[in-house]
Amino acid sequence: GTKTDTPIMETPLNVQVISKQVLKDQQVIRLSDSLKNVSGVLSNGNSNNALNFGAQSLTLRGFVSETFFRNGFRLQQGSASREMANVESVEVLKGAAAILYGLVEPGGMVNVITKQPLATPYYGFTQQFGSYDLYRSTLDATGPITKNKELLYRVNMSYENSGSFRDFVDKEDVFFAPVLKWNISPQTQATFELEYNHQREGFDNGMIPSKDKTFLNVPISRNYSEYSPLTTETIFGGFNWSHQFNEDWSIKHRFSVNQQRSDFSKLILPRQLDDESVQRALISPDNNQYNTYSTNLDLTGKFNTFGFEHTLLLGGDYCGLDTKSFRASNFEVTSSIDIVNPVHPGTPFPTTKPEFDNSTHTDQYGLYIQDQIKLPYNVHVMGGIRYQYIHSYSLNKSFDGALPMTSASTDDAVTPRVGFLWQPKSWLSLYANYVENFGVSVPGGRLISGEPLPSTSAEQYEGGIKTEFFEGRLRATLAYFDLTKTNIPTADLSNPGFYLVTGAARSRGPEIDIQGEILPGWNIIATYANLDARVTKTNDNSDGFSPNVGSRMFNVPRNTGSVWSTYEVQDGDFQGLKFGGGVTLRDGQEGCCDKVRSSIPGYATVDLLAGYSRKIGDATVTAQLNVNNLLDKRYFSGRQTLFEAGLSGAYVDFGQPRTFMGVISIQY
Repeated sequence: GTKTDTPIMETPLNVQVISKQVLKDQQVIRLSDSLKNVSGVLSNGNSNNALNFGAQSLTLRGFVSETFFRNGFRLQQGSASREMANVESVEVLKGAAAILYGLVEPGGMVNVITKQPLATPYYGFTQQFGSYDLYRSTLDATGPITKNKELLYRVNMSYENSGSFRDFVDKEDVFFAPVLKWNISPQTQATFELEYNHQREGFDNGMIPSKDKTFLNVPISRNYSEYSPLTTETIFGGFNWSHQFNEDWSIKHRFSVNQQRSDFSKLILPRQLDDESVQRALISPDNNQYNTYSTNLDLTGKFNTFGFEHTLLLGGDYCGLDTKSFRASNFEVTSSIDIVNPVHPGTPFPTTKPEFDNSTHTDQYGLYIQDQIKLPYNVHVMGGIRYQYIHSYSLNKSFDGALPMTSASTDDAVTPRVGFLWQPKSWLSLYANYVENFGVSVPGGRLISGEPLPSTSAEQYEGGIKTEFFEGRLRATLAYFDLTKTNIPTADLSNPGFYLVTGAARSRGPEIDIQGEILPGWNIIATYANLDARVTKTNDNSDGFSPNVGSRMFNVPRNTGSVWSTYEVQDGDFQGLKFGGGVTLRDGQEGCCDKVRSSIPGYATVDLLAGYSRKIGDATVTAQLNVNNLLDKRYFSGRQTLFEAGLSGAYVDFGQPRTFMGVISIQY
């Protein structure tokens, strides 16, 4: 939240951390699965987004984001499904983080902290197995390379092969992540990192049919598409170094590159035009490339003036994003299949040919300064400002002989952030902050008129209380925020490839986060958020998709909450025995994106775990079983209806049915 080593109790921001132990207890294998432990954060379900072609997204404080961070480095689409084999913990910063990180959604940011080399040798192996033929193996090894421990290494590897409760959906995942750290001197370190991830999975857009605008109760396994293999290959490389000049001043520099390519050899999108059959479009080939380049330099110093203690941060960054899409077809109906009795593969698909080629390049430059001042009586004041410059250029070429379409936009802005915190007791902090946000909504995005999308902006007011008990082992945060964002883009369903703009939307409400250890061995996480997310201004709702002023934002429930608790026996004959469980609650919500305002029922799911750990020599052996969605609740976590587009049916995010997952791990 501050890029400095400031304790959370002295930070006038809402920061939540999901620890390594929680990730282990819940057997988290997808980033999106971990975020139910933070209030106000939602993830789409197991189905892929039909319009974003497989990219998963998150909703933070009511606003959708497809941007994620890895140790402070920006990652783009698809990162919600990233491999977790080398993840140490997950951080969530509530509210706008634009002053330090540039283009970030105003609802907040998710930052993954990866495992780093250790000076003490450590080896770990886990084997997971679960429902729908899931098998996942991971290996973790670290230690010194040289006797003087100047060179340290860490290697994380994993392999996963799994099926799904949905037809024509499976997954194979190969992951390899080596890290090399060089302790040049006690004051200087350098780290080299690499990640390689190859995923092959069956794409599923989660379509369900309807009749007379009533959704049919079809089997949850039914997929009206065919097998559509999606291959995604991601390569990440990073180099960072730091130097401590003295006890007060230090410098850090980082350079990272992330290249991601996704290929559909056969992509089939079903749509319903009548009550008898589902028509399907073949879009093949469909290739997407996302390349991200980033570097930043931070200088941090501590000094005193007139008895006030300062922590000063000076920094600058650059982020370049290249995207390229090569696609066939324009949602033309090429095949059909019966709704009630679908017999695959349905009518034959014709041969397709490429129809358009889109590319976008975005440059983002930023300069920022932040000062944290400690005043008498445990009063802390934080102030910062950022200058942001953004240039975006897009080229859209079709293969029908039409002239290429280009668009370019350049914008800049200065955004501030201020915060105030008073810590009257060591266990109690009262804080407030104000922050502004600015950025390009969709790089290369255009209105139907051909004009580029206007830049987005946002402002947030937040106040809260932080408490800490049992020497910091149990922490609670109560916050209330009021966040408004302008120029929100949504896909134009009547004109694929273009966008509509909602003038402004406001999200506000209280959030509660409690996590930590109540008694030795007894841990708890409890969250609750009440999100009043509504449209406050609309530019044009004559299309039938844009919401009316005062209506709730699509797919944002009013009330969400969760409780997770575990207990591990500390001594005696049953030492090492662990058991626990939790409940996840979500209120009803309005599905996207029609004037019928179709609602999605709320739901509750129950999870359980039981495990046992035992020391055998120098090794620790653990066996554990998790049951998720114990009551086998059928639910949707999001829906996009298509009634007003002259179509029927909807795309939904199916919730996972009851699943079992076991694990055996050996740590040495």
